[in-house]
Formats: sequence, C-alpha cells, structure tokens
Amino acid sequence: MTEWLYGRNAVYESLRARRRHFFRLRLAQGVEEKGRLAETIQMAIALKLPIDRVQRNSLDSLGKGHQGVALETGSYPYVGLADILALAAKRKEPAFLLILDVLQDPQNLGTLIRTGEGVGVHGVLLPFRHTALISPAVVNASSGACEHQLITQINLAQAIQQLKEADIWIIGLDAGVEAEPLNLVRLDGPLALVVGGEGGGMRDLVRKSCDVLMRLPMRGAVESLNAAVAGSVALYFAWQSRRFASPSIDDSTIP
Repeated sequence: MTEWLYGRNAVYESLRARRRHFFRLRLAQGVEEKGRLAETIQMAIALKLPIDRVQRNSLDSLGKGHQGVALETGSYPYVGLADILALAAKRKEPAFLLILDVLQDPQNLGTLIRTGEGVGVHGVLLPFRHTALISPAVVNASSGACEHQLITQINLAQAIQQLKEADIWIIGLDAGVEAEPLNLVRLDGPLALVVGGEGGGMRDLVRKSCDVLMRLPMRGAVESLNAAVAGSVALYFAWQSRRFASPSIDDSTIP
C-alpha cells in the first residue's frame, strides 16, 4: 500500500529520515526550485526517484497545503515498544515517553508528535482503536516530525503495566481537582506522560493506571487548554526538569 505525503516540510523530512520506501516525487509546474525544495529534489535524484512535473491543481486532491510538492511512499513504519525503550537505553537517558489516549484530531496528533520530537521523547504510544493514525495529514501537521519519531500502536493498559515493571513513572495530564499541581510532581526521572482525547480526556482504565494525575496551573477564566496545547506545555516542563538535555538525535539510533 502506498500513500502520498504532501507539503514541503513533510516531504523533505521523510526523505531525510529515510525510514520509508519511496516511489516518486511530484512537483507543480512553475514552482521555484530553491531552498528546501531544491534540497528535496537533490535527495530524490540521489535515490533515483522519478520526478514528475504536473499541473498544480492535480495535487489539490492530496491535501490542503501541498505547497506544490508530493511524495509517493510506503506506509508509515511503526515500531515496537521494545524499540522505543532500546533507544532510551542507547542514549543512556531516563525513558521519556508520550502516551496519547484516543486523540482523534489529526492536527492535535501532529502537533503533539512535533513537540515530542522537539523535546527529545524516545517514542509515542497510540492505542489500537478510537485514535487518529499516522496519515499524510498528520505528517503534514507535524511538519515532518513523525518521520523521525518512533511510534507504536499497542494495548495501552498492557503497555502501561510493562512500563511500570521497568520503573517508568506514569503521569496523566488531567484538569480535575484531584490532580496534583504541576509544581508538586517530579518530572526528571523515567516517565511516560499520558494525554487524553479532545473530549473526555483519558479513558477510565488508562486514568486509573496512572501513578500520578497532574494538572497545569490556570489563572484565566477559560477552564482548560486543548489537548495539544496542554500536552505541549507539559512536555516542555518535563524537558526543563531534565535540564534541557540535548534534543539532537543520532540517526544511527533509529531502527
């Protein structure tokens, strides 16, 4: 099965990561072949990909914001939880994971994956059902960060138990009054941050599996932040607790 990635960042990062199979590059006729697009074309040439120059409107069906470029690829390369934990061990870092429980909006999913990749999380866990998956829309929303991030689809309840057995603390982001204030929660050790869905938050079983529920401080009149914003804020607080350890990734560590 193949799919079309679209948007300059999504296409560029996919080619740079080289984790998929690639088949062909399509460019809108008349597009300026400079900057990042020129680098994309050079990578495609190096990989001996066919390059088709087509009418711009022929790309419109692939997705909004294609920016005159699309790449035909194989499906997204999900990994196993063991691969994610192995990456943390290889970097000699305390595990830093992101669990997204039934997050259904592709924009929110892409945003959180982009933030997670930016702060150096070792991997993202998605459930098997009731979730957005890594589609071209999500890759575009993440500005291509999905292509560098290790992501697994897994039974979250079983995965959380496995993480606990590995002494990884499970911290659920929650707006309820029973949740601990952020300033009272330690975020510097091995941890997995759980962000729930846009409407009802975490499912009950996942929520009850958390070691700690944590809430962000709120000062304004709005009751809460949306999932992508709240999760991104929490990820940065966790990275701060890690003293902003270098987020650079050695490509050789990606399976």
